[in-house]
Amino acid sequence: MPAKARALLRRIAEEIIEDDVREPQEQLLLLSPEAVQQALHELRVHQVELEMQNEELRHAQAKIEDAKERYFDLYDLAPVGYLTLSMQGSILQANLTSTHLLEVVRAELIKQPLTRFIFRDDQDIFYQLRKRLITTDDPQTCELRMVKSGGAILWAHLDASKALDEGGVPALRIVLSDFSARKRAEIALQESYQALQSILDATLDGFWRVDIHGNILDVNPTYCEQSGYSREELLRMNVLDLEVAECAAATAKQTLTLIETGHGQFESIHRRKDGTLWHVEVSSTYRDAAGGQVFVFLRDISKRKQAEEKLQLAASVFSHSREGIMITAADGCIINVNAAFTRITGYSRDEAIGQTPRILSSGRHTSEFYQSMWHSLTEQGHWYGEIWNRRKNGEIYAEMKTISSVRDSQGKVVQYVALFSDITEIKAHQSKLEHIAHYDALTSLPNRVLLADRLRHAIAQAQRRGQLLEVVYLDLDGFKAINDKHGHEAGDKLLIALSASMKQALRECDTLARIGGDEFVAVLVDLPDVASSMPMLSRLLAAAAQVVHVGDLALQVSASMGVTFCPQQDEVDADQLLRQADQAMYQAKLLGKNRLHFFDVEQDRSVRGHHESLEHIRLALAEREFVLHYQPKVNMRSGKVIGVEALIRWLNPERGLLAPAIFLPVIEDHLLAIELGEWAIDQVLTQMEEWLKLGLDIEVSVNIGARQLQQKNFVERLRAILHAHPQISPSRLQLEILETSALEDVAHVFQVIEACRGFGVMFALDDFGTGYSSLTYLKHLPVALLKIDQSFVLGMLDDPDDLSILKGVVGLASAFRLEVIAEGVESPEHGALLLQLGCEQAQGFGIAAPMPADELPDWIATWWQGSGWCDLPLASKEDLSRLIASVELRAWIKALNNYLRGECATPPPLDRQQSYFGRWLKGEGLVCHGHQPLFASLPGLYQQTHALSAELCELYAMGNSAAVRARLSELGTLQEALLVQLKELA
Repeated sequence: MPAKARALLRRIAEEIIEDDVREPQEQLLLLSPEAVQQALHELRVHQVELEMQNEELRHAQAKIEDAKERYFDLYDLAPVGYLTLSMQGSILQANLTSTHLLEVVRAELIKQPLTRFIFRDDQDIFYQLRKRLITTDDPQTCELRMVKSGGAILWAHLDASKALDEGGVPALRIVLSDFSARKRAEIALQESYQALQSILDATLDGFWRVDIHGNILDVNPTYCEQSGYSREELLRMNVLDLEVAECAAATAKQTLTLIETGHGQFESIHRRKDGTLWHVEVSSTYRDAAGGQVFVFLRDISKRKQAEEKLQLAASVFSHSREGIMITAADGCIINVNAAFTRITGYSRDEAIGQTPRILSSGRHTSEFYQSMWHSLTEQGHWYGEIWNRRKNGEIYAEMKTISSVRDSQGKVVQYVALFSDITEIKAHQSKLEHIAHYDALTSLPNRVLLADRLRHAIAQAQRRGQLLEVVYLDLDGFKAINDKHGHEAGDKLLIALSASMKQALRECDTLARIGGDEFVAVLVDLPDVASSMPMLSRLLAAAAQVVHVGDLALQVSASMGVTFCPQQDEVDADQLLRQADQAMYQAKLLGKNRLHFFDVEQDRSVRGHHESLEHIRLALAEREFVLHYQPKVNMRSGKVIGVEALIRWLNPERGLLAPAIFLPVIEDHLLAIELGEWAIDQVLTQMEEWLKLGLDIEVSVNIGARQLQQKNFVERLRAILHAHPQISPSRLQLEILETSALEDVAHVFQVIEACRGFGVMFALDDFGTGYSSLTYLKHLPVALLKIDQSFVLGMLDDPDDLSILKGVVGLASAFRLEVIAEGVESPEHGALLLQLGCEQAQGFGIAAPMPADELPDWIATWWQGSGWCDLPLASKEDLSRLIASVELRAWIKALNNYLRGECATPPPLDRQQSYFGRWLKGEGLVCHGHQPLFASLPGLYQQTHALSAELCELYAMGNSAAVRARLSELGTLQEALLVQLKELA
């Protein structure tokens, strides 16, 4: 508004204010009409001017806003990041590019210290930059790694300078640029260079880098090693210093060709530092860079040259050589053979020429074998080794062969020459000698020599793996009487049969050796603890005691076994272990034979006497060192826990937790057995009272030894112990007695069982099947439960005899209206098969290992829901038949493998029509599964299996053990195919 207008308005206002007490009419009368009109006119003029100025102001403000928007667009979208930091390093402002580079939103940057986004190892770089910037005021730069929000690394270049923020406060201005791509390229280039250098250093060929005058600029370690010169010596030399004079002219000519064409290849002769000569193949490449450089690879072809000389010599005696000679073209086509070739292979020269060596293939070698052969031929120019081939008449033979490649002057392979000799008889003789040297002639078991070697290896392996090794010394009881009564021939047949049975009782990784007469040693490896070996030891005892039919004779012996372990507290060798096991076996003989005895290292170290062991056990009982663990017994169909078995352990303060097999045999015939047995019953009843307080009412079974069972006052003592625990119903206590101990005095045991039944205590017959298992005795023993011995359960998946015994025992229990429970269930497969046999109750490590009493309630509450046992399949009679067929098949192939490996003297029957599996295929299998497409392939696979078995047996009879071993994998493949097909029929 103009100054004049403003003055006029001010004057009018002042006059009005001074006279504000006057009436309005009076105020108007003070001004003349002309003055009022004039003032109003000027006001309107000034109002128009004011509106124009406001419009101009609005246009100016719009331009300013537009400029600000363009500025912020340029600021946010700049190709680099802009950051404003406080002097302490916190982010005050950041453009959009900064957020993109760090992959965060702007809100996550503001007020955060910049070091939060800097890689930890590079933060000190930023601190030093900030320090320099503050102290010097000069702009600073640095390169460092920053971390994006996702964890990725950003290589960043920072340009930093001092500035003022919007409030005029000193700040730091950072320009952030990403050079990650360049950094990655630099790293990749460096890695490529290092990789190339590593390749050159590691290559088997020598390498030079030389200038056009032949001066060596670089050399790799291979050439240094080949020539005998150091790298420093070679870098001061010219290539002509290394070549013999005769090759210098040819090298000069090749150099001219190399410069013209860019590459060249020729052969030369070099002189080593020690003066010896060697042939090299030179491959060169020329490059114009850096004034012209040549890259040279040098291959040592001295051996190839020697091979060529040998081939030339061989050609001169080609027709007279006693070795077979075969020459092929580079493509493998036979172009010549000598007379010895015809004599060895049966193919005449005319029949062989034009063929390839594949006409001799035996089929025994894998494709990997031939690939290795060709690799050797390609890389080294020759191959040497043993190979199995087939003659024209089909006979397999072994030959020692050398194959060499023949190259022309250009280094190209033009021929291959093979020289071979027939070593079949040598191999057969060698195999026989090895078998005689390491295996027993009668039983084909390892002899003392091989046992010593395997035992030493097993000791080293046990120490390395930290696992237990067990040595078992076994002596047959009563074998001499059989020899004396029936003759050595009958005794030999008994030994052969028992050896095979005892071998079957062990695992593939274990060793059973015959060391003379009726003495055997077993080496059991990879045992986690003592308890895990008990099933195998039980099977070994049972195998040695089985009846063997020799003609019309039914021969039977038993075995006394001594057992020792490694490692021990003191270091022991193989001989010491054998002596310990032998000593323990002698103790087993003294204790009544037909049993095992564990060697006690502590006892042996002190007085080596029986009485001190008894004193240790008596003291342990007084010091309460014995504890009970409880193994659940379950119904596999319903998941119900039907009871637990109490199992004693010795918590020895020096030796840790000891299994009962270590100490119970010591007191078996001593009064301590009665005292310890009564302690176990009392401890069980006490524990049952504790469980009752927790709401757990469960049946517990306790093992009763023969000595305790046969004492005259057993019933009275049991009644007294029960009376001391009135809260426990006698019916919740079950006593387990061994079949062997029950049969020693059947009349007395019958009276004891009947008396105990009178006040509610029931009995179970433990380890059923390992004693006489007489039906008459079983009829007169009023037990409520039969426990199938674990040795049969463990072997039922692979042994049809064990499976048949199991089936028979289950049927026997049903006939006598007895409950039956299986011990030794180690997997769901065992459980499924038992269910198919009609046995629903079981116990074993596959269900639960023995556990302390306080762990049992929680296990019972959770075991069924968290296990796979609830999904065990139901099966029909047809499924059981199919399963028995598969078990028989596995057992038959296992027996065949044992025969072919020389571990038994006779093969299993080879008539596939008479086997159980063969009868099942034509009978029940065909009826039940013949409609399934999978079944159609079974007969063919089974026929292939028997055909291969017959062929392997024939080879074995001819002494071709190596050929048999090479093809055993084919037998395993056919077995696996058959078993898979059988399983899928379900």
